[in-house]
Amino acid sequence: MVSSVALAGQLAAPAARAVAVPGGAAQVVPVPASAVPVPGETFTLAPQSRIVVGPDGDAETAGVADGLAALLRPSTGYPLPVTAAAPRRGDIELRLVAAAELGDEGYRLDITAAGVRLAAARPAGLFYGVQTLRQLLPPWIESRTVRPGPWTVSGVRIEDVPRYGYRGVMLDIARHFQPPAVVKRLIDQAAAYKINTLHLHVGDDQGFRIAIDGRPELTEIGAQFSINNDPGGHWTQAEYVDVVTYAAERFMTVIPEVDTPGHTNAIIMSYAGPEADPVLPDVNCSNRTPPVWNLTGAVGYSALCPESPNTWAILTDIVAQLSALTPGPYYHLGGDEVPASILSHDRFVGFVDRLADLVTAQGKTAIGWAEISQANFDRPGAAPAIAQFWNNGNPAGAGGDTARRAVQKGMRVIMSPANHTYLDMRQWPGSPLGLGWAGTLDVSHFYHWSGTSSDPGSYIPARTVNGETLPAVTDAHILGVEAPIWSETLLTGADIEFQAFPRLPATAEIGWSPNVHPERNLASFVDRLAGHGPRWQLQGQNFHPSPQVPWRVDVAAPDVHSDTRTVGGALASISAPGVAPDQVTATVDWGDGSSSPATVSGTAGTVTRVNGLYTATASHRYARDGVYRATVTATRPGGVTSSARFSVTVDTCTSRLSGRHSGPLVVGAGVTCLAGATVTGPVTVRPGGSLIATAASVRGPVQASGATTLELLGGSVAGPVTVTGTTGQLGIEGVRVGGPLVVTGTGTGPAPVIAGNTIGGPLVCTGNTPAPVDNGVPNTVRGPATGQCRDL
Repeated sequence: MVSSVALAGQLAAPAARAVAVPGGAAQVVPVPASAVPVPGETFTLAPQSRIVVGPDGDAETAGVADGLAALLRPSTGYPLPVTAAAPRRGDIELRLVAAAELGDEGYRLDITAAGVRLAAARPAGLFYGVQTLRQLLPPWIESRTVRPGPWTVSGVRIEDVPRYGYRGVMLDIARHFQPPAVVKRLIDQAAAYKINTLHLHVGDDQGFRIAIDGRPELTEIGAQFSINNDPGGHWTQAEYVDVVTYAAERFMTVIPEVDTPGHTNAIIMSYAGPEADPVLPDVNCSNRTPPVWNLTGAVGYSALCPESPNTWAILTDIVAQLSALTPGPYYHLGGDEVPASILSHDRFVGFVDRLADLVTAQGKTAIGWAEISQANFDRPGAAPAIAQFWNNGNPAGAGGDTARRAVQKGMRVIMSPANHTYLDMRQWPGSPLGLGWAGTLDVSHFYHWSGTSSDPGSYIPARTVNGETLPAVTDAHILGVEAPIWSETLLTGADIEFQAFPRLPATAEIGWSPNVHPERNLASFVDRLAGHGPRWQLQGQNFHPSPQVPWRVDVAAPDVHSDTRTVGGALASISAPGVAPDQVTATVDWGDGSSSPATVSGTAGTVTRVNGLYTATASHRYARDGVYRATVTATRPGGVTSSARFSVTVDTCTSRLSGRHSGPLVVGAGVTCLAGATVTGPVTVRPGGSLIATAASVRGPVQASGATTLELLGGSVAGPVTVTGTTGQLGIEGVRVGGPLVVTGTGTGPAPVIAGNTIGGPLVCTGNTPAPVDNGVPNTVRGPATGQCRDL
């Protein structure tokens, strides 16, 4: 079912006082209306957790649950079944409830140690609650491969509803064609920030992009090119419907726009150009007769003739078919940038009046750029219409008059001031992507619409012109906000993403969050947004690492298992948006009292591509088997650090003995481990064999000749211990030895360790390279200590 955007435009915020939650909702964008911490509570997503759908759930609710499971499974590796069973501890429950105050899109999210309970009045609310839960989990939850976790969320109770019912992003696929896959990707990226409208600009001077039955010329001729003579393309109606359906599954309404009467050269060339068949020259009111392709970024030179019956036949087919293919309530008719030299005021107004009636006849509400407020929408019987305000002039002066005129005529307004919402504007001087006519716009320009204010409802005040007072544009008139992405310079999906992020989330917060809120300010916003860098990198999403955002460094390190005592290779992933790998340093504390630097490597960013995740590589040799708690710490410029702990399990055993072992024990090839075992006879280690005895009891002598590794750690040996020619690690520590201990001819790398033992006979050490050490823990010897062990 397609999500419709209510004309009411906004919902009241819940009565609960809005509270920022450090470590919890403090990382959520848009900031929730109300968030109250639950002290002492932490939820941990576990392998046995389930996603529970309440008994009143429908197919859309099940779809939300399935989408959550699909998000969480790859990174956690957990099965996370979706079930209608009763919830139990550790589950995530999604439930529809009777709660009119939540409206169609609000939700309540309760997180405690017992589980996650998400409630909403409508499935859209559940979907938006899932987006909040997604951001509360660690950023590595976005990985498409298994990560170590832990997957914890601090206890919190959130009650959240949107300020405006319309929160949009516009994508221009007319100037530069984009395939459906690129648009679907943008839908997912925008929906994650509670954007609920995709305004799809499908017709402009450079191209017409959707097939219209009975009018193949619109795409055979009109879709050949993109701006700058780049390749064109078009969608079939099936592809368009697929995108509309995809958006609806994410509670996003698609609004098609074929700009008219201007911005129509692709249509005019399809019917009045040299390739047209049939040739309908009466549709052409452009400044060239016959028309010619203009694949530059020029505007204001083309128009369909309002007097031509062929114009209305063509537009009737376009509007009727796109309306039938689009279940949402709106159709965008364009209406901008038609100078009087192309169409007089009266001809333009007559065109808009007639086209708006045509849209209404298809059961849709007409939207147009705010120039359409010149038309007669205040005439008796005129259908409701919506003006999209885009002027970047002084809103207190004439720059706001198109919106004021719209309000004066009873129209609703979508706020898209170009100098605060146009995502195609450059983000820094000299950027190769974007234009500059509305300014060079960074995150602060998108968040602050006027001074330090980010309130669309006070952006356009009333003003008096020639004795006439034009009304202010207030929340009572505003349907919502929208951030357009025009594509003159944007060739690829990566270009679109680079322009959209991190600025689109600013528009999303302005559209969703209450205007009066302790965390509804730029400083809080960029701090919360900083934690989204690794999320985008894990998704492979491009973005501009704006210097206005205090990007962090984030580290994830999986546990390591080694059967050789040497650990090496890639140990951790590092997110450090906006800095080159050689600007990031990393160190590893190996958990055995030693540390070493790590090498940071990866793909650096370019001027229009963010860097990828980096890899920290290091190596270390452990002296003995065991489980070590290691830590990798990464530091980016400015001294910003982050650490991740991981376990290193060193286990070289090829065979293990525990309990009681009767008779003699002969160790040949491999590594035999005695973990608390009792051996009732002698133990012999042959050349090439290895023995690791931990807290073991050997009721007989131990003899090792040419062993690779010999470790006796704790426990006891009833007889003498004789070790000759060990080639690898040798350690005898904390052992009660009933007879002499003789160590000769070892050639290990590290010095043999003979420490803290109680020895019932002589301690003799000769010919060992290097000489044995006791690491500061002397032995107790009931007999002489001679040779290299004299001082041990």
